Amino acid sequence: MKYVHTTNAPEAIGPYSQGVIINNMFYSSGQIGLTPDGDLSGDDVATQTHQVFANLKAVLEEAEASLDTVIKTTVFLKSMDDFPQVNEIYGSYFVEHKPARSCVEVSKLPKDVKIEVEVIALVK
Repeated sequence: MKYVHTTNAPEAIGPYSQGVIINNMFYSSGQIGLTPDGDLSGDDVATQTHQVFANLKAVLEEAEASLDTVIKTTVFLKSMDDFPQVNEIYGSYFVEHKPARSCVEVSKLPKDVKIEVEVIALVK
């Protein structure tokens, strides 16, 4: 087992790692809309969603994976009312490659953000 850490994504805000590699599979922790410095990227779901994908790309790169090797995503939304906007942004990151996905509404997320996304990916 190998723990993944990059300074190009925010530090974990608890006793966990940004991700773990086991048998050529990468499992990310949930990424929220914090900048690598730990500041909230913005109050709106669009800004937070783009930051989430920037963070995911950074941890995937550190794991020698990429959005193109993602096989499953889980999206947690504070409000399903944000689903259409998040879905459109999500589609801009997964254009031809379409991993399996789950999307659920939750009552609260860390730092009271609007979105959190975790991925499972193949390591190159």
